[in-house]
Amino acid sequence: MKGTEALAAAISSGTDRQYTVPGYPITELGALTGAELVINEKTALEYALGDSLAGRRAAVIVKHVGMNACADPLVQATVQGIRGGVLLVAGDDPESKGSQTAQDSRYYGELAELPVIEPDENTCFTGVEAALTASETFSRVALLRLTPHLLDAEVDGEPVPRNNKSGRIADPALTMHGRATAANEIYRAMFAWSDVSPLNRWKGGTLGAGSAPGDSRIVTVNPVSSRAREISEIHEIGRPFVRDHRTVAAPGPQGKPESRNDRGFSRTFCITCPYLPLLRLLKERGMQVICDAGCSVFSLNPPYELGLASYGMGASIAVAARSTHVALIGDYALLHSGINALIDVYEKRRPLLCIVMKNHCAAMTGGQTVSDPVPYIRWADPVVCPAGDEHRLREVIRAPDAPMTVVVEADCPKGAHHETVEC
Repeated sequence: MKGTEALAAAISSGTDRQYTVPGYPITELGALTGAELVINEKTALEYALGDSLAGRRAAVIVKHVGMNACADPLVQATVQGIRGGVLLVAGDDPESKGSQTAQDSRYYGELAELPVIEPDENTCFTGVEAALTASETFSRVALLRLTPHLLDAEVDGEPVPRNNKSGRIADPALTMHGRATAANEIYRAMFAWSDVSPLNRWKGGTLGAGSAPGDSRIVTVNPVSSRAREISEIHEIGRPFVRDHRTVAAPGPQGKPESRNDRGFSRTFCITCPYLPLLRLLKERGMQVICDAGCSVFSLNPPYELGLASYGMGASIAVAARSTHVALIGDYALLHSGINALIDVYEKRRPLLCIVMKNHCAAMTGGQTVSDPVPYIRWADPVVCPAGDEHRLREVIRAPDAPMTVVVEADCPKGAHHETVEC
């Protein structure tokens, strides 16, 4: 069978949901999996992260330039963690046959510290399952790099059984620095995984990566197996990623990840924050939220501890649509990059309560003035409610059965500072 058919079968059987943004060379692959068409690649990855939080496996199928749109939640997910496996399938176009660029997606493996698998004609089925297992083992997105050569080739192999594991999201007791340290420790373990992977074949002679010719074959291209150092002649499709990274060593130990107790304090909302009644109401009703960048990220911390996870600017809407169904986002984050996801959610009628904290400023970055988001989302028929109107808040803050946007309006208190609470 053709590589596209084999990979589609492997992705369909190995994952519970599939999403795609079409483009050469992965348009047919997305169609064969029956993947849901999404408004953009960032939103697609955020949907997949929401599935992951709910314990489902998900695949996102994009072309190489679509990787750029995924960058923010992709890097964030490495530090914040995942549960069900998330497979990001990148179709590279090294000869720019159907694209304006010829970028090599493997470099995102280095940037985001991801396991990257580049299957060949003999590892389409095993490679997909190995990538999903690696995603769950190392609690981060796994990248499957494909090129037209493999997609058009005749391939061998047969379906393999799923080996579902469970990843984990970051320990909520850790500081953000502690989460980054813990993620770095996991990355160190990935080097040993690559060294012993049965996907790679070592016969001496020349080394091929993916479908490039070679006596030996390397399929786990990030981290590059240390055995690649032994081979001087390396053939690759695209840039010399394996050749340049074959001597890269695992990062050194970073020490114990820092917790809030180690640091002695946690940060939370300003003591005079007008949104405290909203937060108390969410906590009273046991509503778990996906928080965004900005002040909403404090909902992860005591005393509220409402947030399940945060995957970066504008990510809360799509992630919540596939997990907790409650997104907490600021006005700036919504306009910055959350509005595309909101459009997609409304078009598909996903159950979601999107709570927008409209405070007229970018409070975390210096209080710069932010445009009023309401004119931009009038099509969503948002409910606008003053933060101090607790009676109205109790009416509109409820479990959703369809998409609903509530804009909670207030002004940040002048001269206030985020509160520091001793542990």
